[in-house]
Amino acid sequence: MQEWTGLLPVFPLAGFLLLVLSRGRMSRGIAGVIGAGSVGLSFLLALGIAIATLNNGGQAYTTVLWQWMQVGDFAPGFSFYVDGLTLVMILVISGVGFLIHLYATGYMADDPGFARFFSYMNLFVAAMLVLVLADNLLLLYLGWEGVGLCSYLLIGFWYDKPANGYAARKAFVVTRVGDTSMAIGLFLLFSQLGTLNIQQMLTLAPQQWAVGSGIAVAASALLLGGAVGKSAQLPLQTWLPDAMAGPTPISALIHAATMVTAGVYLIARTHVLFELAPSVQLLVAFIGLATLLMSGFTALTQTDIKRILAYSTISQIGYMFLALGVGAWSAAVFHLMTHAFFKALLFLAAGTVILSLHHEQDIFRMGAMRRRLPVSFWCFLVGSAALTALPFTSGFYSKDEILLAALHQEHYGMLLWSGGVLGAFLTALYSFRLVFVVFFGRDRHQSHATASHGHDDPQAAVVEAMSPVMFFPLLLLGLLALGGGFIHVPVDAVFGSGAQEEAHASQLVHTLMILIPIAGVMIAWFVYGSRSYQKAGEHLREQLLASGIGRRLHRFWFSGWGMDTLYEWVFVRPFLTLAALNRRDAVDQIYGWVAQAARVGNSAVVMLQTGNLRWYAISLVGGLVIVIGLGVWR
Repeated sequence: MQEWTGLLPVFPLAGFLLLVLSRGRMSRGIAGVIGAGSVGLSFLLALGIAIATLNNGGQAYTTVLWQWMQVGDFAPGFSFYVDGLTLVMILVISGVGFLIHLYATGYMADDPGFARFFSYMNLFVAAMLVLVLADNLLLLYLGWEGVGLCSYLLIGFWYDKPANGYAARKAFVVTRVGDTSMAIGLFLLFSQLGTLNIQQMLTLAPQQWAVGSGIAVAASALLLGGAVGKSAQLPLQTWLPDAMAGPTPISALIHAATMVTAGVYLIARTHVLFELAPSVQLLVAFIGLATLLMSGFTALTQTDIKRILAYSTISQIGYMFLALGVGAWSAAVFHLMTHAFFKALLFLAAGTVILSLHHEQDIFRMGAMRRRLPVSFWCFLVGSAALTALPFTSGFYSKDEILLAALHQEHYGMLLWSGGVLGAFLTALYSFRLVFVVFFGRDRHQSHATASHGHDDPQAAVVEAMSPVMFFPLLLLGLLALGGGFIHVPVDAVFGSGAQEEAHASQLVHTLMILIPIAGVMIAWFVYGSRSYQKAGEHLREQLLASGIGRRLHRFWFSGWGMDTLYEWVFVRPFLTLAALNRRDAVDQIYGWVAQAARVGNSAVVMLQTGNLRWYAISLVGGLVIVIGLGVWR
């Protein structure tokens, strides 16, 4: 199967070309088959490659398609490298991506931009496959930028809405900051090591750089800058919640199978560089910890169902960064895989709820939906349980590994573990707040629709929007969210001696890691779920919001800890002020002066061209006299 590796991104890329060249004239049935089928073919091929590779002992191999360019000794190729880490990524991208595409054929059935939507989705998957298959950092960067382009196109898919265009531009600009950092890192790596081939680089770096050397620290820090941009970690996380402006299948694809996992993959793939820079690796852990706590508190205050899930993604990527920072490479990849299962499930189930409630996204205009939307309810419950890391779900096993690895970090283990456990409590609280508000309590949607439209308005009716092509992905993702924790990720050979050894802890630690999320679920039930405690819960919420501190904290957390406001004052307003002061553009004025000087000189020359022969003769003689006089004088 090795010779077929090059076809993995070709199938979705071909789907993209067919859909684009059709210019919207293709029927929706054929467009859906091409859009979802092309990714399905990639998944079947990825599955065959994985089986063949594992049967061969998991031995890594390189497939060279062609040489891209040659400049002196620099000759990068279109070459794909496959090892255990690559296998996990291509299976997650193509497998979960196929299920999202299949779901989208039902979700987007009535959208006039149906074919355009799937063309963007196909290109997104193709770019992500190139990113994870690349054997050199230049080809990886091509896929990296392709993913950024597709995110812009998909977030702003409904371009007739100004808010969507703003969100797309914001995602594009904020991630460009990280991309610039990464590009500088590639220049530095090439200048020092003479290659961008990943495996050669990981071999040469320990031979040329000592642990903690300045070059290793600088290169790792620059790559980290790229990773925090794509994976929406502090301080570049502000683009991801606004990215919810796009259709829900796009949100699922970005959060579960593609873009936000790219930064985690980059650090895992270049793990040797981070091991040579322990300070940067520790910084990765603290960035992850700070991000997961900040986004956890923010999710508690949100009312939009998709924004809550967006902040939960930022939080879970924070757990992956925490794992990478403490050297638990395998645990980070394991959580990446399980997160793809339950986050795709949650977003697709949320999409069904939104579609069934006539595109309502405010959770406090929902309620009591568990009987009217039974499939959505059970899918949401399973996904939330896995997100919360309740026992016997996939999220429990992967998050457990991360927390144990954090506890055994040499210097800051207790701090990192405590922060991670607090994050698990917050995750349980906001996840089941969402479940209880949407699916329990009173039917706020019915009341709102009746008040807005009248008793007989059909908009008040709630019917579960669930076609077979939407049901199958939810069912399969639900099974994976439950049982995905038993899937072995074959990455031991990838990380070698740098992989985190299996961590052990006391029974008390294990018990706390189980009971604390359960306590979060119980508190969420008390405040938002139980009818017997509902009045007490509402009274408690009102008291908290009535107090000055509670009101300010709620406003602060709701705003995402004021990060957008901070950037507005630190970057946006100074830039706009400078632009206003320089509205005539000082650089352009310099060239304007040069042009004006040329015009003045031209005018002076034109004045001499009178057409009078006597004037020309006098000028010629006078010039000749001056030249002879100068010669005699010298």
